[in-house]
Amino acid sequence: MNERWRRRAAVLLDIAVWAFVCVVCGYEARHNETPWELVAGLVTATVAMATARRMPLVSFTVAALSSYAVLFNYLGRFPVWPVFLMLAAGYFAGRRMVRVRPALLVLAGITVGGVPVSLLAPEGIESWPTLPLTVLFAAFVPWHLGRYVRLREDLLHSGWERAGQLEAQQRSTAEQARLRERARIASDMHDSLGHELSLIALRAGALELAPELGERHRAAAGELRESAAAATERLREIIGVLREDAPPVEPAGGSVTDLVERSRASGLVVEALVDDGAAPPMVERAVYRVVQESLTNAAKHSPGAAVTVEVQRGHLETLVTVHNGPAGGEPESAASGQYGLAGLRERVRLLGGTLRAEPEDGGFVVAARLPHHASPAEEEPAGDGSESARQLAHARRQVRRTLLNALLIPAAVVFVLFAVSTVYYVYNVFASELDADDYERLQVGQLRADIELVLPSQERLEAPEGPEPPGVVCEYYGTDAGLLGWSGDAYQLCFANARLVSKERISRVEGDDN
Repeated sequence: MNERWRRRAAVLLDIAVWAFVCVVCGYEARHNETPWELVAGLVTATVAMATARRMPLVSFTVAALSSYAVLFNYLGRFPVWPVFLMLAAGYFAGRRMVRVRPALLVLAGITVGGVPVSLLAPEGIESWPTLPLTVLFAAFVPWHLGRYVRLREDLLHSGWERAGQLEAQQRSTAEQARLRERARIASDMHDSLGHELSLIALRAGALELAPELGERHRAAAGELRESAAAATERLREIIGVLREDAPPVEPAGGSVTDLVERSRASGLVVEALVDDGAAPPMVERAVYRVVQESLTNAAKHSPGAAVTVEVQRGHLETLVTVHNGPAGGEPESAASGQYGLAGLRERVRLLGGTLRAEPEDGGFVVAARLPHHASPAEEEPAGDGSESARQLAHARRQVRRTLLNALLIPAAVVFVLFAVSTVYYVYNVFASELDADDYERLQVGQLRADIELVLPSQERLEAPEGPEPPGVVCEYYGTDAGLLGWSGDAYQLCFANARLVSKERISRVEGDDN
């Protein structure tokens, strides 16, 4: 229900913006002799707001194109309706667009494309600087603001996702603790009850063979031995239920060779290269567990793959390597909890060794180095290297970068435009200076072509206002130029039919001076 009302409110907002821009455009265009501004404004506003939700890039492009209206003269009026349209469409586009580059390319293309369009305006290229400033503050800044709001919302959403992942991780940790407790119970049962039952069976067997007992007592001893053996077997079954991470039947003191033979008997293709040397009991047990876990994983995740088991025993350390090739069939389970490898890594660490488990040559390799006499290695820091944490950090960097760009880019553009305008203005002052002697030699009635070489290459951008005779075209040139300033006076040369019809010096302060 809330989502539906939210969509309706967004549609109503689009309609309200469209109506407001149309009203402003109609109000501003009422003085125009031709209806082109009104028609262009209504069409642009309709297309921009109609595509704002489903095609934000189209809406943003159409609204930004309306900035070309500021290049033309409207009886001394600056059009405001394109500014309102770009403010709304830019903000909506920033909220709804995922990619950044298309919006930047649109703004750059419109700004560059405004150069030839400005040549059609009465003021010519001099009107072009108004375009990038309008696009910058009316389109780019609100678009950046909308993108900043979007990233803030995404960051908030990712924060809630991160909280959910942490809760799931806590539940997983509790489940793992429960499983570890079950494994401890299983180990205690195996170490204590199994040992006691073995002793009972051993004593019963001795009584069964004692010659001084009667037949009835020896039979009872045999039944006791059988009951102890049955209880031991039943204990193994219970341990198999509790210890999910280990095989239910594991012979005590088994060797790697026996383990390989049982794996071959079950159908696993295994090639073994095992040294006959000896190692400390804890190292031997670790070797057995590494080979056992590796063979179990190969059978589960790479059925049909050939497995190579290599055990090298030296005086100071034992090296174990188990490598399986690519799977020859469908694995039993695509996902793996990696708990077995985690347990192996801890066992190897307690012996001061190292464990490497990773894909290799299309298969998987498990390699362990087990020192015979070493202290436990330090635990690796857990850290926070989760994918959600990296995404959250990346989202925060994006938000900060977007806010920084929204502040720095407009300031940089304004600075560049100001610097370029200043350089061009100073250049114009020097390039438009008409030498006083050349001005004195000019005679009324001369052809424009005869005095072309005397005139400067540019006219003065800022010329003092003065009367112009009717039916003539007047040009203005500077009287002086300097790095520290100039007087502001200008020479006015008026032409009619390609002939000089009047000349005079116009001063901003003192008025006319022939």
